[in-house]
Amino acid sequence: MDTLTLLEKEQMRADLPDFRTGDQVRVHVKIKEGDKERIQVFEGVVIRKRNGNTGATFTVRKVSYGVGVERIFPTHSPALERVDIVSHGKVRRARLYYLRGLKGKAARIKEKRMPRPA
Repeated sequence: MDTLTLLEKEQMRADLPDFRTGDQVRVHVKIKEGDKERIQVFEGVVIRKRNGNTGATFTVRKVSYGVGVERIFPTHSPALERVDIVSHGKVRRARLYYLRGLKGKAARIKEKRMPRPA
């Protein structure tokens, strides 16, 4: 392996859960304000995942006070505290851009039924 690949592997995170497009996630992000640091939670639906070594990102969309808000998070960023999966969505697409044109009940995603542990 060349040194660049080794350096990228060293920077990558392995502690994030395996979430997919359509999943409802809660992202905890570190926000720095002056000399203080706090954690802000952003909860929404993953509408896109972009792969790549250290350049991997995912986009989360939520509707806040009737306005659609999308945020792009770098997957391997040290600013990400953690990602919690709220529910798994049942979708047939890799990019859910069609949600931008929907509102209300039409913008809901069915929940994927997971097998019960024995």
